[in-house]
Amino acid sequence: MSQHRVLIVGGGFGGLSVARRLRRTAVDVTLVDRRNFHLFQPLLYQVATGGLSAADIVAPLRSVLKRQTNARVLLAEVEDLDFDGNRVILSDGHLEYDTLVVATGATHHYFGNDHWEALAPGLKTIEDATEIRRRIFLAFEAAERTSKANEVTEWLTFVVVGGGRTGVELAGALAEIARDTLKHEFRSIDPADARIILLEGADCVLPSYPGRLPDKAKKQLEQLGVSVRTGSLVSDMHTDHVTIRGRDGLEQIRARTVLWGAGVTASRLAQRIVHATGVESDRLGRVPVEPDLTVPGQPNVFVIGDMAICGDEAGQPLPGVAPVAIQQGQYVARAIRGRLQNRPTRPFRYRDYGTMATIGRHRAVAVC
Repeated sequence: MSQHRVLIVGGGFGGLSVARRLRRTAVDVTLVDRRNFHLFQPLLYQVATGGLSAADIVAPLRSVLKRQTNARVLLAEVEDLDFDGNRVILSDGHLEYDTLVVATGATHHYFGNDHWEALAPGLKTIEDATEIRRRIFLAFEAAERTSKANEVTEWLTFVVVGGGRTGVELAGALAEIARDTLKHEFRSIDPADARIILLEGADCVLPSYPGRLPDKAKKQLEQLGVSVRTGSLVSDMHTDHVTIRGRDGLEQIRARTVLWGAGVTASRLAQRIVHATGVESDRLGRVPVEPDLTVPGQPNVFVIGDMAICGDEAGQPLPGVAPVAIQQGQYVARAIRGRLQNRPTRPFRYRDYGTMATIGRHRAVAVC
């Protein structure tokens, strides 16, 4: 009799956690990803601002799992899911499974303005990070070369859209680049003259953080020279300016570099699951899951990480952060072992050990 086939789609924190926790289980594990490396996404902003190189935050999936004899890694693009046939449809074939784990994460969300992506790159991949880094340092070079004062101002104005953790970390790192890293590097401009403007639609930055932490984060950003604009939404965007809608109406900000950290939406496979099962996704396209992290009506299909709607003990959706995905992956591995041994599965419970947003090199706010 052949061993139980566990197919994992996605080599991020959740998918890799499942695979590694099954290393001593009598199953055949196949991990499929369109990239052959695991990306440590929380440090992408460091690559985007030149603090780290891309090689510092990636690990080849095959290297991570090379000592795990029951696991293999396949580089492939998943096109669709066939729940009736227990198959995953690839761009060049298909794979069959007994248990499926989908953990393909999330991508940028431009709230119906996808044409903004070319003007304001998000930060989800290595390519995003290197493109952002290119634009940041090119802006200083362009400002150095131009003799027109208005163009210097435009090149030295950086707009970061979104006051969540990504936006706060990007803005803080940008401020330190301008005021410290590039100090005395140029002759025609002073990098410290750069304007870093952080836009957030809510009434505070880091709106998911409790108590006084948002106010403390704002204060630390302002100490670094970041202009924090809350209650401000982007209404239009062009190559040389951004139009925002704030408390006082419309305002135009002249800027050549805009970075996006305002929102995410679940990967396209979430849409395929919703379509195939008839479940209703939330506004971010995430898939609702049962207490055991399975898709309603599909007991052999788990969905974890950023693409799943999973509530905490108070019924509030869990945040899209690495610790949630890791713990869900560990839980799914235990659930698979339990099923093979005919043991009941308890509902998933997340243990929150805290979270932190760094603001430059020497500042941060944390929830412990």
